Amino acid sequence: MTFHFGTSSLRDLDLTSLRLFASVCETGNIARAGDKASLVPSAISKRLAQLEDTVGTQLLVRKRHGVIPTAAGHTLLEHARTIFDSAARIERDMEAYASGVRGQVRILASVSAMSESLADDVAAFLQMPGHRNIQVDMEERVSPEIVRGIRDGAASLGVCWDAADLGSLQSRGYRSDHLCMVVPEGHPLASRKSLRFAQTLDYEHVSLPVNSAVQVMLQRAAAQLGRTLNQRVVVSNFEAALRVVRAGLAISLVPFEVAEIYAMAYGLTIVPLAEPWAERRFIICFRDAQALSPAAQLLVEHLAGRSHP
Repeated sequence: MTFHFGTSSLRDLDLTSLRLFASVCETGNIARAGDKASLVPSAISKRLAQLEDTVGTQLLVRKRHGVIPTAAGHTLLEHARTIFDSAARIERDMEAYASGVRGQVRILASVSAMSESLADDVAAFLQMPGHRNIQVDMEERVSPEIVRGIRDGAASLGVCWDAADLGSLQSRGYRSDHLCMVVPEGHPLASRKSLRFAQTLDYEHVSLPVNSAVQVMLQRAAAQLGRTLNQRVVVSNFEAALRVVRAGLAISLVPFEVAEIYAMAYGLTIVPLAEPWAERRFIICFRDAQALSPAAQLLVEHLAGRSHP
C-alpha cells in the first residue's frame, strides 16, 4: 500500500517502510527492529535510506548504541501512526464486507451519550431482523473532536450536545439529559432539595477533560458569576468521577441518568441543579444526509426516533 502526498517534493511512501521506520524509532536500534521484522539490518538500513531520500531530509541520527529520530523524524513518526490507524480501519472495514456485512457505520460520541443511552439504542437497532448484516463501531470523543472527525470524514455520524459548534454540519435531534450535583453522604450540600451552580463553587470539583463540552460550559458559567471552578481531580468518564466523589475528595456535576445508576451502590446523594442549562439536548450530526450510506440513514432514523418532544 502506498500513500501519495500530492506535492512535487514527495513521492509515494510505502506502508512497509513506514512500519520499519516506526519500529526503529520505538526500539532505538536497527538490529532489534530487524529481529522483530525477521529482516537483516542491512535490508532495513537500505529501506531507511530510501525513505530519507523520498522525504528529502534526514530522519535518524546514528548514535554509538543505536539511533534516535531527528525533529523531522518525530514529525514523520506522528504522521505514520495516523496512517497506521487509517490502514487498520480500512482493513477492518473491508474484512467486514468480505464476511458478508453489507453495511458499516462508524459513530463518534460524547462521554455523556456513551454513558447514558447510546449503546442501548444502537444495540436495539442491531437486534432488528433487517439489520443483522449491519456493523456499528462507536468511539468516545469530546465534542470538538466529534465535529472535526465528522467534518474530516473520520466517521459517518457524531452524537454530541447541541451546544457544540457544528459549522456546516447537518443534524437531527436525539435524547436529552439532566445535569445534577452528586455529593458524598454527610456533605454540607447533601441536605439541599436543589442547588444553584453558584452554591457549589465553594467546594472542590471532580471534572471531565477541559475541552469537553460540559466542562467548557461550566467554566463559562463560573466566569459569568465572577468565580472560578476549583478542580481538584480531572477524569475521563463519569464512573471515575463518581468514584472520586465516593472517596470524599470532591463533588461532581454529572447527568442524573448516569448518577442514579451508581448513587445507591456508592452511597452518594443526588441534588437537582436549578439552572436553565441543566437540561441538555443531544443531536446526531453528519456532513450530508443525502450522502449517508443506507445503513447510516437507517441508524439516524432509529436514533432520531428516540428524541423526546
